[in-house]
Amino acid sequence: MAVLVTPFRGSTALAEGLVTRRSLARDYRAIHRDVYVPRDCDLTATVKARAAFVWSGGTATLAGLSAAALLGCRWIDDRHPAELLRRNGKPVAGIVIHRDELRDDEVCRVAGMPVTSPARTAFDLGRRPGADRAVIRLDALCNATGARRSDIAALIDRHRGARGVVQLRRVLELVDPGAASPQETRTRLVLVRAGLPSVATQIPVFDGCGHFIARIDMGWEQWKVGVEFDGAQHWTDPVQRTRDINRLAELEECGWRIIRVSSQLLRHAPRVVVERVVAALTAAGCPIEWPLMTRNSLGRVS
Repeated sequence: MAVLVTPFRGSTALAEGLVTRRSLARDYRAIHRDVYVPRDCDLTATVKARAAFVWSGGTATLAGLSAAALLGCRWIDDRHPAELLRRNGKPVAGIVIHRDELRDDEVCRVAGMPVTSPARTAFDLGRRPGADRAVIRLDALCNATGARRSDIAALIDRHRGARGVVQLRRVLELVDPGAASPQETRTRLVLVRAGLPSVATQIPVFDGCGHFIARIDMGWEQWKVGVEFDGAQHWTDPVQRTRDINRLAELEECGWRIIRVSSQLLRHAPRVVVERVVAALTAAGCPIEWPLMTRNSLGRVS
């Protein structure tokens, strides 16, 4: 017996007796021509991607942010339209259609749908305008899929002359799959562009008996200086706040200096973040000269 799987083609569901015209109008809504979802369905990036594939009649490959969403990438804004890669077809509202060259080994399948591979998806997203946004997206994509920079870089040689490869080369130098959120990426970019020593991510900390204490967002294990981005819940949730206090005390007992970063500091006072990190590294014995030789302005992270 056929089962109604959403998103679906209304004409097909009617023909198979899975819905009536009345129930279709009452319980579902069309987001593309003849493509329906339940009325109470949230239009997430993955739902939009599946709906676009149904709209295409299964003849297109999901690409860009739609591919990233289906590959498990987090932090994709649901307001973005779906993205397809196909050679022909007219534009349609709510779907961005790309007509780029695509090789067979640059496609994988997710839930039965053709999707650009992790490396190809990164190649596409990393070339789009906005270097910081590109680093954030590639951090998240590499974190979710295990895509390697070498695999992404290989596509630059394969697709010589593609628009945006100059930016992509710079972006790949900054990508780190250890970032667990966009704000962690932004924090790391502030530190890197300030000219600080190379920073490691997701550093595990153990006590003297070998018991796991915590995993630090980023830092310098040699100097036992860590940097952590704290979201709003770390400041407003009493339970989380208590956990953080206890965790910080345990880290300090293990000899770590922790610099905590908030969204306000990151957005409005990145130089303060750098100064605090420099002070901690200097106190730990790291040979740093101030002012640092910055790679870019500290105000550039957006």
